[in-house]
Amino acid sequence: MKRRRTIALAAATAAAVTTMLTGCGALDKAMDCVKTADAIATSVTNLQQAVSNASNDVTQIEESLNSISTELGNLKDTTDNADLSKAVDDLTKGVESVRTAVKNGDTTPDITPVTDAATEIGKVCTPG
Repeated sequence: MKRRRTIALAAATAAAVTTMLTGCGALDKAMDCVKTADAIATSVTNLQQAVSNASNDVTQIEESLNSISTELGNLKDTTDNADLSKAVDDLTKGVESVRTAVKNGDTTPDITPVTDAATEIGKVCTPG
């Protein structure tokens, strides 16, 4: 009888520890998502400003796009959420569209797909 209790207690403890560790992993992922979404939002704001000031310095647009791409890479590596993956893919396509427009000489590219996808990432990453 005592042995059964010991085994049951050991199994319950192992289950509790596993649950706690899994919960911490999920919490860490959620925090990474929030931090990355915030970094993307900042990069998108910088992109909007760069497009507004493109007549002064077109390289700012490219720098902002590179920053967004870096954050997207970080985010894509840390998620298995289908909604977030779709938003990341949409933002990646938007960034590439803007990048192509700039390479083709457009100094005021349409960044709506970028801002829309960034907003979706913010929604997916916001807890609650």
